[in-house]
Amino acid sequence: MLLADEIDAYLKRLFPLARSITGEPNRETLRVLQELVPLSIGEVPSGTAVYDWVIPQEWKINDAWIENTEGHRLVDFVNCNLHVVSYSEPIDQWMTWDSLSPHVHRHPELTSAIPYRTTYYQRNWGFCVSAAQFEALSMADGNLHVVINSEFRSGSLSYGEYLLPGRSPQEILISSYICHPSMANDSLSGVLLSAFLARELARRESRKWSYRFVFVPETIGAIAYSALNEAAMSRIDIGLVATTVGGPGKLGYKQSWDSAHPINRHIQAVLNELGNDYVTYPFDVHGSDERQYSTQGFRINCATICKDRYYEYPEYHTSLDNLNLVTGRQIAEAFNAYKRLVERLEARQIYQNRIRHGEVMLSRHELYPASGGAQRPDLGGRSELDLILWLLFYCDGRLALDDIALMLDVPMASVESIVSKLASKGILNHV
Repeated sequence: MLLADEIDAYLKRLFPLARSITGEPNRETLRVLQELVPLSIGEVPSGTAVYDWVIPQEWKINDAWIENTEGHRLVDFVNCNLHVVSYSEPIDQWMTWDSLSPHVHRHPELTSAIPYRTTYYQRNWGFCVSAAQFEALSMADGNLHVVINSEFRSGSLSYGEYLLPGRSPQEILISSYICHPSMANDSLSGVLLSAFLARELARRESRKWSYRFVFVPETIGAIAYSALNEAAMSRIDIGLVATTVGGPGKLGYKQSWDSAHPINRHIQAVLNELGNDYVTYPFDVHGSDERQYSTQGFRINCATICKDRYYEYPEYHTSLDNLNLVTGRQIAEAFNAYKRLVERLEARQIYQNRIRHGEVMLSRHELYPASGGAQRPDLGGRSELDLILWLLFYCDGRLALDDIALMLDVPMASVESIVSKLASKGILNHV
């Protein structure tokens, strides 16, 4: 089966689930993902303190509606699970439109859209409706019967993780969030891309780096996971937050917090290789879980390759972010970019100059002209001697050869040729 067709099948299965930051639909989502990779599912009990946050009670939504005096349901949760504000308190009352209207949300611009709203940390309730439904409610004769059949209980927050070891214990973090209900680009597209990428990496006979795949509710889930795995997370340098990867628009990427970090250069190189125009978004403190992983205690350089990024497309956080907007083919296009990026990271080679103090005596290793004094820097290009000197300067056991090639603006093949010569003479060690 083609990758796009596989993704489409999982989109159809997972799209209807009424996910939130806790609850059984999240667990069902993780169980479905276990068909692709052997996720471990963890639970963080309600009331657990995670840094400045506390895991809330678990929320369950059973049903909800608004009906008129004739028993006709003007709004029905069965038709769209975005109709109920996530984490709404239960209610069963007859009330006037004036009393109800402060609890009813509509999109300010898209008349056919049902907006997505939450009230996770403040006890409240509400409905989200289209413009036509809003009009029907406001024009209804008599009182309206408002019902939200929801429950709160001491439960837990669920998360999934998949640790994929490589030859190096150094990990790369790949995170996506599972908390959004029926929205295909925001949340679900990234979840499926991450799962298929994990399956792709698991099928390889060997990997240079280790990979930590994390599936969490946005914000509090990332915070909770980081608190539970603080030591491991503190050692990670590179991360990818996979979200909004399935829109019909062009690819783009959000830079990590350190714009000079190599992860950004690698993503740019991949997007340039793909040959399409792309959008570059500088890092800012709004967005997804890169905000958590980049905080001062971790400072992971997390970037995002996207396809119609959050905030940027009209259907964002509405019922129009659906399976008419997002397709498996579009997610597969973004998957290809992530796969190429991982392959690029896997190909990274790191060397260290064995002579750490002072310069290498090049003439002793037959790397310097027999007659000295006439050499001048080759300002018009990169002579072999120039590249030898630069490589000995930069090969510190941390910078990869492809990073150095980018910094020097020379072909990778030229760098590899000279590194091979230096390694054969015992000057450079492969790390």
